[in-house]
Amino acid sequence: MVRNSVRGTVTAVLAAVSVAVTGCTSSAQDDGRNGGKAAPKPRAAAPSPMKGGSVGGAGSACALPVTFDLAASWKPEAVRLGEDDALNELVRQGPVTLVCEIDAKPAGSIGFLRVWTGDRTDRTPRQVLEAFLADEPDAGKITYTDTEAGTLHATEVGYTVSSELLDGPRKKRAFAVSTPRGPVVVHLGGLDSEEHEEMLPAYELAKRTVRLG
Repeated sequence: MVRNSVRGTVTAVLAAVSVAVTGCTSSAQDDGRNGGKAAPKPRAAAPSPMKGGSVGGAGSACALPVTFDLAASWKPEAVRLGEDDALNELVRQGPVTLVCEIDAKPAGSIGFLRVWTGDRTDRTPRQVLEAFLADEPDAGKITYTDTEAGTLHATEVGYTVSSELLDGPRKKRAFAVSTPRGPVVVHLGGLDSEEHEEMLPAYELAKRTVRLG
């Protein structure tokens, strides 16, 4: 596994096929209040996905400090560290280590929900995400928001990643929560921004249903 694969399924490869996301807007009839321009209607919210099980609890594919629901057909798989310390370093980002990948391909999308965990309990979710993003190459347009994940206090970050290899910036987002066993970061990337938008309902389902394991 290559480091940029861990953070975005091989940045160089993804960049070659990356496309910018296009908003789904429709024109409204001009009523003369918009300077002669038709006002676009807001894009409808994506429907909630069907639940397809959960991950994090006893007997699930990934043992985690939290449990959350999965969208139908998304497939979790534990990421196990080997004996090679150099390779193990590739699955670390900031203060957390990749422990679970939840694959969207069986559901028809190209991307992953990735779950990262850490050992320290003395950092807030915001501090964890700031350290996580400090170790993300080419991150920009970073926006942090205090929010709730299930019943837990959380911080969420939205950002883009750009490089000379990309046709345009790719959207990413993550939320972090604190647990008695350390921080948890749930991250959504995607092949490109369009795929990212299509997978958001699965990410929102995870955030809405997360609870201590």
